[in-house]
Order: sequence, then C-alpha cells, then structure tokens
Amino acid sequence: MTAHTDTPGSVTTVFKVSGMSCGHCEGAVSGEISEIPGVSSVQAVASSGEVTVVSADALDEEAVRAAVDEAGFELVGRA
Repeated sequence: MTAHTDTPGSVTTVFKVSGMSCGHCEGAVSGEISEIPGVSSVQAVASSGEVTVVSADALDEEAVRAAVDEAGFELVGRA
C-alpha cells in the first residue's frame, strides 16, 4: 500500500487509472475524485496513469473507484 502521511492530518495515496490520454482526461478524473469528502488535493498524470490524492484520512477505495468510473475511466488499484 502506498498511502503515507505527509503532514499531521493528511494522507497521500497514489492510484493507477487506465484510459487517461490527455489533459482533459486528467481534469475529468481529478474533478470527480476531488468531490470525495476529505480530499484536499488531486494530481492526475495521463502519461503514467497515476493519480496522487491527498486527503484528511485514508480513502475508501470503492469511493475512488466510483469517482473514476463516473469520469469514464477504470481504477486499476493502488500504485
């Protein structure tokens, strides 16, 4: 598991997402994940398929999967 604490009160988790190919894809994924309660930062990188999420607590992977699905992509799992 790649979740780790950066600063007190925050957890950073890196997820792999398949299907992203451009900045629009990154924005769609970031926008959906950013709506999950507790998420403070999302950075999606299409070239690597990685999405780095900073949140107040560890995220429920199913909530992330639902957000990625809503954006039209597939969550592979934690990177």
